[in-house]
Amino acid sequence: MPDKLFSHLNPILFLQTFVAQSVEVSAKMGGGNGNDRLNYIEQLGLTASGCFETAYRQELAQDGPLDHDKYADMIVEIKNKIGGNFSRASSEPDMVRVVNTRCPFGDAVMQAPELCKMTSSVFGGIAARNFGYAKVILDKRIAVGDGMCEARIYTDPRIAADFEGDEYHREQGVIRGRGATVKAQIIRERRDGKVWCGASPNQPENADKPFIVAKSPAMLNALETIKVVAPTTATVLITGETGVGKEVIARRIHALSERWNRNFVAVNCGAIPENLVETTLFGHERGAFTGAYEVHHGLFEQAEGGSLFLDEIDSLPLAAQARLLRVLQGGEFERVGGKQRLSANVRVIAAAGTRLDKFIAEGTFRMDLYYRINVVPILLPPLRERCEDILPLVNHILAQLSTKYNKVIKALSAAAIARVMQYDWPGNVRELENVLERSFLFSPGPIMTELLLPKTGSDAPASAMQAADLSLKEAKQRAGEQVEALILRQALSRFHGNVSEVAKSLGVTPRAIHQKLNLHSMDPNSYRSQVRLKVVHMDKGK
Repeated sequence: MPDKLFSHLNPILFLQTFVAQSVEVSAKMGGGNGNDRLNYIEQLGLTASGCFETAYRQELAQDGPLDHDKYADMIVEIKNKIGGNFSRASSEPDMVRVVNTRCPFGDAVMQAPELCKMTSSVFGGIAARNFGYAKVILDKRIAVGDGMCEARIYTDPRIAADFEGDEYHREQGVIRGRGATVKAQIIRERRDGKVWCGASPNQPENADKPFIVAKSPAMLNALETIKVVAPTTATVLITGETGVGKEVIARRIHALSERWNRNFVAVNCGAIPENLVETTLFGHERGAFTGAYEVHHGLFEQAEGGSLFLDEIDSLPLAAQARLLRVLQGGEFERVGGKQRLSANVRVIAAAGTRLDKFIAEGTFRMDLYYRINVVPILLPPLRERCEDILPLVNHILAQLSTKYNKVIKALSAAAIARVMQYDWPGNVRELENVLERSFLFSPGPIMTELLLPKTGSDAPASAMQAADLSLKEAKQRAGEQVEALILRQALSRFHGNVSEVAKSLGVTPRAIHQKLNLHSMDPNSYRSQVRLKVVHMDKGK
């Protein structure tokens, strides 16, 4: 029985063979100019394409001609076997499109962009061998700083005629390449010897790092935790009430990590419709009767190489929680409707409210997922528990508002400062920002004497006095719960108990609303009955 060559393929073997064969072919061709280098890289790719195809067919016991789907599966599997992270993308009939987020040559490919010719000739060689003709167009390349690769492969010369790319023909059983004319000059930057040691590029001093006001011991401790955990790959769980700044913390972690120059993707899980959660996170793919191929790239693919912030992770349905757990454990996932396993090089940062333990006890949040995401916990206390941060935050926000509206920096009067310090801030930093912006706009002079606080039917300082018999933690948690319950009651009354409409108005899913209704022991049916009572009374009056 012959050796299963395909199973022997791996990134190291590929690179070692490439270097060895490069030396040999280059010697035979006598070195030469840039075109010579492109020619011998192309020759390497064409030779490798035959070897790869034979090994792949042998491994899968696959004989006979390829169609476009089988061809796409083959080139994706081959490139991923040698260190890429390729997957299919949406494409029209008679064309295959693939995307990639990891080059087999690593960051070193930016030192030699002509190595992209290897990909083109492998794809083109296999296609020409099976379809007689191929044109490969590299629309995006990691080698020139695009952050990803995107390739189109055409097998019909009539359709491909309008596009410029590398052509490959099968002539008497031999695959020959005809390279495209290079119009753009590739500019290489000088880099020092650190690239040979695998050093990543240094983060510039002016890189965007979210500013965090921290004067209180709790926030200083949170910043210290961020400083320690950011350079690692550890999963972080940020907990705290709404409006405390969980996303700002997540962005700070990303900015201080080695992923700072890759995507930071943020999503509020509670705002995703329940039937679209898995598609949103993991993507989906499907074929069409027209011969086209449709692919939706999920958030994990969009965040490849970077960070994915999952806010309100406690709102995820159990099915999505199970799938997320598999990704975190194995680093792989499949698109909905797909069959290919995709690699996920993503740093997950999760956030939840302060009552995640209650959801675990109720069985609506998986305990094993909790342990997986809670490697490094960061608890952000509400603003009312860190009074030392309030005035520095006020100054910071007012300075931002001055820049935003192109006005002189304003300051609070002594009376306004007293109101700021007395108020409970149930909406935390987000509420403070809104109140200050509203007051800033309606204050005519440089001194803001009026603070336009929301009217909730009770004076905040009085409510704080009434809570004096409780512990500080209990009193503050109760204040936040009272505000949340008030918002829910108002929304239920407005929409007559229609949970779907309430969810839509508050920007969350119906499932999230049901969770909160259970927490506050609210029955939406009682708000529907009020409508029926009104109808009955009107009928009686006729």
